Amino acid sequence: MSTPPLIFLLLLALAGLTWIFVPILTGIPWVPTLARRTQRALELASLQPGEIFYDLGCGDGRVLISAARRGARAIGIEVSPLHCLIALIRAALAGVGGRVAVRWGNFYRCDLSDADVIYWYGHSRYGEKLKSYLERQLRVGARVVSINVDFPGWQPEALDRENLIFLYRIPPPVGDINSYLMQKAMD
Repeated sequence: MSTPPLIFLLLLALAGLTWIFVPILTGIPWVPTLARRTQRALELASLQPGEIFYDLGCGDGRVLISAARRGARAIGIEVSPLHCLIALIRAALAGVGGRVAVRWGNFYRCDLSDADVIYWYGHSRYGEKLKSYLERQLRVGARVVSINVDFPGWQPEALDRENLIFLYRIPPPVGDINSYLMQKAMD
């Protein structure tokens, strides 16, 4: 095998390892959101043109593209540099590169105070830490849409049971999913 193909294969292997292991080592592995769940989450959050939308752990940028197509200013925060690059390329190819920004880093170190909507597809073991961070960062009226994870001590404003999507508005009422369901049963 000649040197150029060998170098190419090594670079490809390194990119693949980066794609897989950086997210795993720094938190949770990358798992793409199904398109129907993304669309439902954006509907539930009532994302409007001109709003500022953050995707915490944006992966390959597919949610950012959906938000930008709705007219939002979409900002992704991602710990994997390879995912950042792919997200930017995908946004440009989708024709929404001017409304999408991707920041390489840890979202716990980012200023989210200008957010209208925060999107998060995460794991329950990080819910409490993220909840505390969002309480300090977000302004009154900001919305948080979470896939798969509810936040302990926060009562959702809305819930899509089929897709397991939770919507919260800051400051959320004290409660939980059970208080939400009881309230809905009484309505």
